[in-house]
Amino acid sequence: MLKASFVARSLDRDPKHMQAVLKRAHAHKGTSFVEIYQNCPVFNDAAFFAFSDKETKKEEAVFLEHGKPLIFGQNDEKGIKFEGITPVIVNIKESGISPNDLWIHDEKDKTKANIISRFFDTTFNDVNFPRPFGIIYASERDIYDENLVNQINTVTAKKGKTPLNKILSGEKTWQIA
Repeated sequence: MLKASFVARSLDRDPKHMQAVLKRAHAHKGTSFVEIYQNCPVFNDAAFFAFSDKETKKEEAVFLEHGKPLIFGQNDEKGIKFEGITPVIVNIKESGISPNDLWIHDEKDKTKANIISRFFDTTFNDVNFPRPFGIIYASERDIYDENLVNQINTVTAKKGKTPLNKILSGEKTWQIA
């Protein structure tokens, strides 16, 4: 994810969520990377069942929304917050903390995006974290196509537009021996 400017994850079994993610990816300038968990009944049947089943989805998945806290659980009773630079899972009701004290998702923060992207294969303090779904990272920046057009326009404004015939019959030719 070092140079990516749009990274997201969705499930084929959640078409509304997938549609929203794909629309955002399409509108993004530059290359978008969207990982879609897709069930294959032949090779990996039910591989992503824990993230799509009503019984386990709320415990195993956290849905990311820009500017909203990371909350999950059967009754939205769990949240993720930072202790220093380490994410921890807390029970919101038992700990008495406000949802505003939890990790507020910022899709423009590359450091937090890297931490979120590692939830699925990393344990923090021997605790497994829920799988994140949604826009993990989205950053607007210059893209190659626009930079190329701007460069051509700048040179053309300075030097004028040269006809192709003049370029082809000009003095700058060479011979290959």
